Amino acid sequence: MYGTGQGIPMDHAEAVRWYRLAADQGHAEAQRYLGIMYRFGVGLGAAGRASAIDRGEAVRWFRLAADQGLASAQNDLGFMYGTGAGVPQDDVQAHMWANIAASRSTGEDRERSVGLRDQIADELTPDDLSEAQRRAREWDAAHPREP
Repeated sequence: MYGTGQGIPMDHAEAVRWYRLAADQGHAEAQRYLGIMYRFGVGLGAAGRASAIDRGEAVRWFRLAADQGLASAQNDLGFMYGTGAGVPQDDVQAHMWANIAASRSTGEDRERSVGLRDQIADELTPDDLSEAQRRAREWDAAHPREP
């Protein structure tokens, strides 16, 4: 509620505090939202500072949420690897995460992941594409979906 200002005044620093409390307890959505806050530096800057962008920290939180099966965080990771934001740019990893996200999401979220995956695929060699698909299958097998 603090992050969106629904029903209360918007307060990004307070939102970060609550996201962190939940994220530290393993809540995947909170981990993703905390990752978003670090990616854009929202609610993290010291007084008088515009932002505290930390894309490496964003990737860390996205990865924690992605490993729990949260498709939106998997897509975020695909984007981060594809652009080299907070991690070395790696199209194989980017495709892997976007592919996993596409397989675990629906509607507009799935379309977004499919678009990212297909855009990255255009940049890959056939061997790299095969490797990305292999990694996605292995990750998927090691992280079964909950019923």
